[in-house]
Amino acid sequence: MATFEWIIALLLGAALLAALAHRVGAPYPTFLALGGTALAFVPSSPNWTLDPHLALTLFVAPVLVDAAYDTSLRDLRRNWRPVAGLVLAAVGTTVIAVALVARWLVPDMPWPIATALGPIVAPPAAAAATAVMRQVGLPHKLLKILEGESLLNDASALLIYRLAIMTMLAGHLSPGAFAPVLLLTLVGSLVAGVACARVLQPMLRRMQDVPIALIVQFALTFAVWIAAEAIGLSGILTLVAYAMTVARNGSREMPARMRVPIFAAWEIVVFVLNAFAFVLIGMQLRPIWQRLEASGGQSGAVITAAAVLAVTVLARFAWVLSYHAIKRWRLSGQPASVPRPTLGSGIVLSWAGMRGIVTLAAAFAIPETLPGGGPFPHRDLILLCAFAVVLGT
Repeated sequence: MATFEWIIALLLGAALLAALAHRVGAPYPTFLALGGTALAFVPSSPNWTLDPHLALTLFVAPVLVDAAYDTSLRDLRRNWRPVAGLVLAAVGTTVIAVALVARWLVPDMPWPIATALGPIVAPPAAAAATAVMRQVGLPHKLLKILEGESLLNDASALLIYRLAIMTMLAGHLSPGAFAPVLLLTLVGSLVAGVACARVLQPMLRRMQDVPIALIVQFALTFAVWIAAEAIGLSGILTLVAYAMTVARNGSREMPARMRVPIFAAWEIVVFVLNAFAFVLIGMQLRPIWQRLEASGGQSGAVITAAAVLAVTVLARFAWVLSYHAIKRWRLSGQPASVPRPTLGSGIVLSWAGMRGIVTLAAAFAIPETLPGGGPFPHRDLILLCAFAVVLGT
């Protein structure tokens, strides 16, 4: 009964924090992060834990499907260059910079763990940014770039994360072994996602009852992810391909009487998952802090978390502003009618790198132990860095 009462109280608290965030014009994950921090200092708060294997599936899969339905493929194709730059180059720059800084500050941190920390903090939750940017009348193109990034950057970052964790768990993974794993993961996952959508869409089209359609959509979302992981593919890449294929065809054929309640239900689910992700990380902060205090590593952990936050922010600014400067230089000889990226748009895209639920879920998903039974090195530090980046950005 106590657990149920805590769940009700936390949901009401999350709703109040979200309402307050809406009133002051801030993204609600900001206030949820503050609430999670406060929860860490409540003496009688429950000590809930989450299976690391469940974290990515539970928190990321619904977010991806919701983002796929909100993303226009036409706008994605129109803005593919800046979106690809953010998804590949900006994420890659962040991964390298964070890994180098983490390794420099914590010399005993293995390279695979330092590399895994990079993709954990690299993918921005651009949905939170667009919620704010719409309030200031941002141009349509910038909004669509942010929405496209929010769907695809998770896939690029978590693919690197997957390879880094595999390397750490295996003890050693030679560069020659990366190529077949990467090829199978990329091509196989995309093909499997599209194939699943083609096979399952006829069944989805025949559903005319909203509750049944919702249950089937949620079940298939998790089923596609779990099946992909079970056969060695990337759940996130498979689900992105599946969700975009379904969204491209299914949303046009879905009648409005079903589309409105179904989309609203997905939005509620994403909000609840965000709330519980921040609650769970808040519950982990106190024991993490106590373990760091016992080992005498509190000050070093705080310095590392602050440095990772600073590097994460600066890496995005460095890539976006450099890209815009190069593009303006290349278009300098073109007629004035040719649109050019402005310094203002570059600053906005750079500043819109808010991290959120994907960062928390990826940190949670790090195994607690190595195959030999020993603790996973620096897991507490990674969780602290992830929360610092989410709260800071």
